[in-house]
Amino acid sequence: MNSKKSIFSAFLLMLSLMFSAQYVEKSSSLNQEGALRLAKEANAEAQKIDKKVSIAVLNNSGVVLLLLKGDNVGPHNTEASRRKAYTSFSTKNASWDLMNNAAKSTDARNLNTLPELLLLGGGMPIFKDGDLIGSIGISGGGSGENDHNIAKKTVENLGFKISK
Repeated sequence: MNSKKSIFSAFLLMLSLMFSAQYVEKSSSLNQEGALRLAKEANAEAQKIDKKVSIAVLNNSGVVLLLLKGDNVGPHNTEASRRKAYTSFSTKNASWDLMNNAAKSTDARNLNTLPELLLLGGGMPIFKDGDLIGSIGISGGGSGENDHNIAKKTVENLGFKISK
């Protein structure tokens, strides 16, 4: 009788776990080690064009994992890199592309009025296996285009994708 009770209890537990799984998101996210590796790669890319940059890396919830001020880079660039990373994370697009698309569309021009969005080049979403796992923001590279290219190369050099 105890054996039947144990089997029945195990069955009920397994059944409840199966039903509760439908209420839980399965997701992948950048971790601290990934953020550090991205920062190292971003600095290497910036060095190729003789620049120092500020870097922000966010996880798949938009939480800052890493925020670095570049040596001799203006202090405003630190916050700009965070906002660029947030912009690309939130919109799942490169902030450079969003900036260019917003400039062409009267409907999208007001995106720059949202407090956290920053429509400047340098923010890049990071995808792995079709999932958004985080984002990176680069500032201080001399132009939005330089920041964009540094972010793009950084993500791609590490084997990640910049779109789904």
